[in-house]
Amino acid sequence: MSVRTNHDRVGWLGIYVFAYLIFLYLPVALIPIFSFNDSIQAAFPLKGFTIAWYQQLVGNDALTGAVMTSLGIGLIAASIATLCGMTIAYMDTHGTSRLAGIISGIVRLPILIPGVIVGIALLIFVNLIGLGPSRTAIVAGHVLAGLPTTVVVMRGRFASIPKSIPEAAEDLGAKEWLVFWRIMLPLSLPAIGSAFMLAFLISFDEFIIAFFLAGTEPTLPLYIWTQLRFPKSLPVVMALGTVILAVSIIIATTAELLRNRGLAGARIKPAAA
Repeated sequence: MSVRTNHDRVGWLGIYVFAYLIFLYLPVALIPIFSFNDSIQAAFPLKGFTIAWYQQLVGNDALTGAVMTSLGIGLIAASIATLCGMTIAYMDTHGTSRLAGIISGIVRLPILIPGVIVGIALLIFVNLIGLGPSRTAIVAGHVLAGLPTTVVVMRGRFASIPKSIPEAAEDLGAKEWLVFWRIMLPLSLPAIGSAFMLAFLISFDEFIIAFFLAGTEPTLPLYIWTQLRFPKSLPVVMALGTVILAVSIIIATTAELLRNRGLAGARIKPAAA
């Protein structure tokens, strides 16, 4: 009786997971389909196959400017977030100060705070300090958005490194900064790359914070939002969305492979030792 009940539960669980995946990813899958449709209407039946919407992406100065703005902001924000996340995670896992653990918890709080609240708070703050909506303000906001991810990734990597390794180096006379630079960082390179890619992806796709902090240079998500007001631009937006989706999948997959490579290396080395 119990075996049959468990079998039924597994069956219903599989149906639930399948329905959930369809609900989550079917709308996303429709974007590439309609991006090749020879019609400005996103509806079935499809009228024909065309790549004209992708061709319109080439030579669009406004689009190029938005892409370059997002790339510049994403690279700077991801670099700062990765550097800060790496430092905070290391002090949290291998430091002796309780303050490091408190800071590590605080920097992960933005995950729990609605993006609208964060955007409004940052807008008030940059106006108070005289910075105002600008590219610099967006970078600061995206660092705040990407920092929790970098801390989580780097904390997991540093925690997987046996403490006996840095302790042995210190017993041999190495200073703490030398242990961090010559031992901990080389062992954490895959995680650093993963954290950077994920932080860049968060910055590149982020809309709410950029909406509140953007000055005269819109990011790519803001450019897409402005184009949605024009029905004739919808197919071009879907073509652009397909390109962004493909690039995002590649970056996220690469980041996950790097993270798994780092974790696998951490499991193998102690066994080999």
